[in-house]
Amino acid sequence: MRIMVLGNAQREGVREEAERLLPFLREHCELVVYDLLQAEDISCITADVALVLGGDGAILRAARQMGYRQTPVLGINLGKLGFLADLTPEEVRLVFPSVLRGEYRITHHLMFECIVEVEAHAGEVVPPPQTFLGLNEVALQVGPPFHMMELDLIIDDEPVSSYAGDGLIISTPVGSTAHNLSAGGPILGQDLSAFVITPICPHTLTNRPVVESAEKVYTIAIRRAAEGTSLVIDGQEIIPLSARHRITIRKAPVRFGLVKVAGRSFFQILREKLHWGTQPNYRRETIQDPRTTLTPRT
Repeated sequence: MRIMVLGNAQREGVREEAERLLPFLREHCELVVYDLLQAEDISCITADVALVLGGDGAILRAARQMGYRQTPVLGINLGKLGFLADLTPEEVRLVFPSVLRGEYRITHHLMFECIVEVEAHAGEVVPPPQTFLGLNEVALQVGPPFHMMELDLIIDDEPVSSYAGDGLIISTPVGSTAHNLSAGGPILGQDLSAFVITPICPHTLTNRPVVESAEKVYTIAIRRAAEGTSLVIDGQEIIPLSARHRITIRKAPVRFGLVKVAGRSFFQILREKLHWGTQPNYRRETIQDPRTTLTPRT
């Protein structure tokens, strides 16, 4: 088996854990790439599995680093939540022999392309369009001085809605449990081919999240944007925006692959990581008011 070892060396414990794994991996696999700094171009590398150490952010970076040649990812969680990187280092050592025998499945997930263009005035030379590949979401959001932004959403050349508020999120099913969920959007089944459109603090109460097909093309025209407004891709790539920018989001020609071992279902991860569907704990805990604490006399 040909493997890549990727990760985020800036996160505590990642480099040490990678060094502990290397002797075992070299004994059983062919190690074709070892990059914990996202410094190498791996878009042309062929491998069977990419081990990614860190957290979900490390997996998002790895997916973009692999570009249009996606290698299935086995995530090792050294972060906090670990929704995509759902195995601990101890669990990886237990399940890796099964992975070497091919006893795993690969789930394939929607990725997107985000094209950023600047509208030119007459005779003006503007930068060429930029295309970004992503896995989680595109978020247009205000920044300092935090004035409200206004934008129009067009889907397949049809005007759909106008938004005014703190921004807008267009998320994949994988990203639906991230920024989208925090902004009040729904959780999507990860095998769906759909985007969810979620306004951030909309100024109009009738604006609500909408789920629509990923086979369509989504265009965002910015009508008003103060200085500090940004486009954020996967919470990591930040592009300053103005009222002259036009954003297009469409389904990418490649899909992200996630290695899944036995006993790790989507709903099990929701229950374990997000405590989704569990009964609330109504037990009241008494908080001691320091003002009522008496100090004995001496």
